[in-house]
Amino acid sequence: MASEILASRWTLVLLGEMLSGSTRFNEILRGVPRMSPALLSKRLKDLQRNGVVRRADTGHGKEYRLTDAGHDLAPVIRALGEWSMRWVDHQCTLGNLDAQLLMWNMRRKINPDPLPPRRIVVEFIYPELTKDKRHYWLIVSPSTGAELCSIDPGFDVDLYVTADLKAMTSAWMGMSKMVDEIAAGRITLTGDPDLVRTLGGWMKLSSFAPS
Repeated sequence: MASEILASRWTLVLLGEMLSGSTRFNEILRGVPRMSPALLSKRLKDLQRNGVVRRADTGHGKEYRLTDAGHDLAPVIRALGEWSMRWVDHQCTLGNLDAQLLMWNMRRKINPDPLPPRRIVVEFIYPELTKDKRHYWLIVSPSTGAELCSIDPGFDVDLYVTADLKAMTSAWMGMSKMVDEIAAGRITLTGDPDLVRTLGGWMKLSSFAPS
């Protein structure tokens, strides 16, 4: 019965996105970009019916929140990710690259503490992608935390990160070392030297990256 509730396609990925903090429909959809809106809506309804998710009207729109049963799945999702990092072939993983998904997940791992107490703008550039998918901006401020834009926000950029998408994905997932990718020229940093120097402090790696 548990498999009937949880083992349908995309359900565990959807729950992982919700466990990472997404509550609004469009937020969840950004975290599972290969899932159609219609299928996401169906899965959310199924999970509500089975007591894993509840829908709440917050006064600022509808949100989907995990119930106690949903939160109890955190160790299951964590274990699945750890199993994947250990046993799924890394080259196979790196054959399924998605810049938008990578940046969406990198956004939530930004640690603002080592950054100056002002707005910081970091532009990521993936030259091998088409022009409309090449640029992403992370905007970090003390009041709003980290936000991701795929359209130029018009702010001065403090740091440019130009990277091969495979190299950035590999480094962020902990499959290779960031310093090695930088040394090999597959990732280059241009801009504020303090941001470059403290990169490892404010740009944290995936939760599944080896410690």
